[in-house]
Amino acid sequence: MSTLPVDRTQTGTQTRAFVIAWGFTVVFYFLEYAVRSCPAVMIPELESSFHTTALGVSAILGAYYYTYSVMSLVAGAALDHLGAKRSVPVGAAILGIGCLFFSGAAVVAGDVGRLLQGAGSAFAFTGAVYLAAHGFSARYLATAIGFTQCVGMLGGSAGQFVVGPMIEHGVGIHTLWIGLGILILVVAMFLYLATPKEQFGPHAAEGGLSSILRPYKIVFSNPQSYLCGIVAGLLFAPTTIGDMIWGVASFEKDLQFSYHNAVVVASMVPLGWVFGCPLIGWLSDRIGRRKPVIAGSAVVMILAAAQIAFRFIPIPVHAAMFLFGVASGAAMIPYSVIKEVNPDSVKGSATGGINFLVFGITAFLGPVYAKHIGRGIGNSMNLRLHFQNGAMFWMACCAAAIVATLFLRETGPAVAAHATPASK
Repeated sequence: MSTLPVDRTQTGTQTRAFVIAWGFTVVFYFLEYAVRSCPAVMIPELESSFHTTALGVSAILGAYYYTYSVMSLVAGAALDHLGAKRSVPVGAAILGIGCLFFSGAAVVAGDVGRLLQGAGSAFAFTGAVYLAAHGFSARYLATAIGFTQCVGMLGGSAGQFVVGPMIEHGVGIHTLWIGLGILILVVAMFLYLATPKEQFGPHAAEGGLSSILRPYKIVFSNPQSYLCGIVAGLLFAPTTIGDMIWGVASFEKDLQFSYHNAVVVASMVPLGWVFGCPLIGWLSDRIGRRKPVIAGSAVVMILAAAQIAFRFIPIPVHAAMFLFGVASGAAMIPYSVIKEVNPDSVKGSATGGINFLVFGITAFLGPVYAKHIGRGIGNSMNLRLHFQNGAMFWMACCAAAIVATLFLRETGPAVAAHATPASK
C-alpha cells in the first residue's frame, strides 16, 4: 500500500477523482466494520439458522479473521502493483458476495461467507489510505486518514446499535444479510466507476514476484515489527472478540440485561473508538512519545474492565464501556511505530504486515476464548463469576500488551528530536 503524497504530475481532475474514490472507499470501510460487528447482536438467531451451538457460531464468525489477516498482505501488494481501480472495487465485491453467502441456512454457507467477508474487508482501510495519499496533499493526509478511521469505528457501532433494534422489531437475519450484500455490491460498482485509472506503470514490471515479496522480507526480518503486531493484536482482541462477537451475549445471559440494553452497552466500545483513535493519537504526538501512551491506555482498559466486572465504584456500565473503547484506541499507535522502525521504502508493506499480525493474533485468541469462556455464557452455575472470568481474560491480554510494550523501541518525535543533534 502506498503512502506517498499526491503525485504532482496529476491534473486537478485526476486529484478530485481520487478524492471521490476515497469517499466511496470510506463508505466501504464503514460497511465492512458493520459487517464485522453486527453478528454480536444475532448469536441466538445464527444458532438457529445454522443449526449449531454458540461455540459453533463462534467458529464460523472467527473464520473472518483468518482470511483478513492473510489478505492484508495481498491487499498492500495489490495496491502497489495493480493500483486502486483493479483491487479496491474487487475487495468490496468480495465482501458483498460474502454477505450473500452468509444469508444461507447452512454451516458451509456461513463458513464460506465469513471467509469471503474477511478477504474482501482487507482492502477497505488499506485502499482508503492509498486513495487518500493520492487525493490529498501532505498537509491534509493525516486528517483524511483519521476521518477514515473514525467512520470505520462508527460502522462498528452501527453494526450493533442499528442492527440490534432491527432484529428486535422482527427483521429476519437472512433479509438483513441479503440487504447488506446488495448494498455493498452497489458501492463496489460506484467505486469502480469513480476510481481513476493510474497513468504510471505497475511496479510488478520491476522484478515480478520477488519485487512484491522483498518489502515483506524487510518488515518481517525486523523483531520490532513483531512487537508492534503483538501489542496492537492484544489491545484489539478484547474489542474485536470480547465485544464485537461475545459482548451482547455476555451482558444479556450472564448479567441478565435485557436484549436492548445489552446491545446499547456493547455498542459503547466501538463508539469509544470514534473518539479514542484520534484523541490518543493526538496525545502521543503532543507529548512526543509512543510507549507511555500505549502502556497508560492499556492500564485504563484494565481498570475499566475491572469496573465493569466487579463494580468497585458507582460508575454506570455504559460509561465504563465507553471509556474502555476510548482507551482501546491506543491499538492504532503501533501502526505508526511499525512505519517508524522500518525503512521508508517499505512503509506500505509495513501496514499490510501489521494487519496480518494483528488479525492473526485475533484468529488465534478467538477459539481459545470461545472454548474456555464463550461456551459457558448463560450456562454457568454462577453467572456473575463467569462474566468476571471473561473480563479477566481480556485484562490479562492488556497486561501482556504492557509487557510487550516495554520491549518496543521508542520512536516518538521527542526521541527523534533528541537523537538528531547527537547524530550530527
